[in-house]
Order: sequence, then structure tokens, then C-alpha cells
Amino acid sequence: MGGTMTAESVQHRVQWPVPPQDGYTVDDLFTLPDLPPHTELIDGSLVFVSPQRRFHGNMIDLLVWGLRTGLPSELRVSREMTVVLDDRNGPEPDVSVIRAGAVTGPDQTSYRAEDVLLAVEVVSPDSESRDRTTKPQKYAAAGIPNFWRVEQGGTGGRPVVHVYGLDPLTKAYVHMGMHRDQLKVDEPYDISIDLTAVDVL
Repeated sequence: MGGTMTAESVQHRVQWPVPPQDGYTVDDLFTLPDLPPHTELIDGSLVFVSPQRRFHGNMIDLLVWGLRTGLPSELRVSREMTVVLDDRNGPEPDVSVIRAGAVTGPDQTSYRAEDVLLAVEVVSPDSESRDRTTKPQKYAAAGIPNFWRVEQGGTGGRPVVHVYGLDPLTKAYVHMGMHRDQLKVDEPYDISIDLTAVDVL
């Protein structure tokens, strides 16, 4: 069959927003209508997220549950919320640990970088470069003290968690360890998560 374009099909084509000359700002991110869920702002460009795999959702669930176990009263755990780094960058970590005082209510849509103690990215095929390079560099430059990168690379597709701490002199992350079956760290507080539990989610 031919690929003839009808007037009706033209009318139903998606109309993508035309970016301003200098790129979008975080204000645009929060006010542009009809953006897809979990749209991020990186260097003034909108980044749309592909449908996520089961591993991605299960890991977020496991980490949120694990981080809330033993969570100090002055901290909170949040999933998939925008973190405003500057006017042109509003990434959305898969999981964040934030100061309790940063929570303003149920209608809140973002946190400030200075209120984030840990940012976590679960790597997906469409986000490998952003999660491994771009976003951690930006989190570090913004002063977020802890970063975890979760990969599906263990035995049987189990998670591998790379833990990073911020070097305050270089404003860059230092690799502090790699965890496969059990994640045990003492920053930003004492945390112990059984990573094998992802098998039963």
C-alpha cells in the first residue's frame, strides 16, 4: 500500500514545541502544556523518557523501600522528582534523599539541589550516556554529596550499584565501591539493602 498522507492524518500529527533561541529554562519545564511524564531539562533541552523496563521500576521500588528503612527523621526519600540545578538544568533522579525541610506539600513538583543528599539513577538503554556521564557531572557540580548509579549487570540480570562520594575540592565524584548482592554504606546515613530482593518484586 502507498504512503499517501491525508488531511486527517496531517491534523493528528504531534506538534512538538519549538525551543527558544537560547533553550528552555526550568520555568518552561514546569509551565509548558502537555509535556510527557518525566520530561527532564538538560542544558536547556527537553529530554523525553522512553517507556521503562520492569527492571527499572522494580529497582526504584526496592531502593525507595530500602532507603526508608532506618531513615533519620530529618530526611525524606522521594522518587522521580525534578531537582533544579540551575536555570537550564532540571534532571529527574529516579530516587532522591532530601532534607525533610525541603518538603513543602503534596503539590510540590521539584527540589533544590542544595536540599538533596543523594541522587540515584537506574540506567536504561536510552539513558546510558546521560546516567553515566552527563547527569553525575551536573549533580557533582551542583554539590550533591552522594550519587549512586544502578546497572543491570549482575548474575541473572541482577543489579550492580556503583556508589560515589563528592570530592569537595574538585567538585567531582570519587568511586567509593561497587555492590552486587548487599548494599551497605554509611553515607548519607547507615543504609543496608538486600539487592537480591529485586528477584521477588
